[in-house]
Amino acid sequence: MKNMNQMMKQMKKMQAQMAKAQEELAEKEVEGTAGGGVVKVTLNGHKQVLGVEIDPEAVDPEDVEMLQDMVTAAFNEAMKKVDDLISQDLGKMTGGLNIPGLF
Repeated sequence: MKNMNQMMKQMKKMQAQMAKAQEELAEKEVEGTAGGGVVKVTLNGHKQVLGVEIDPEAVDPEDVEMLQDMVTAAFNEAMKKVDDLISQDLGKMTGGLNIPGLF
């Protein structure tokens, strides 16, 4: 029974650490770029878009498709960085285990 109480204390401590880590992720920002930096997408650690910057030189009315592709590429790069950030921050607590629904 003593081991069970100790295990429950450890679980509560881990829960508190995970909650804190998730709060801290909301404050972290990552940036994805494309086209040599003419398109930038900024996300927070919760994968929310904080901003999109497009340099006027990237806007060509004759080639809107290229701009769309650059925005998509910048967003995908930022998403990968967030996934890496989440794995790095929360993975420390799970020992590298990928727990479904956790992140």
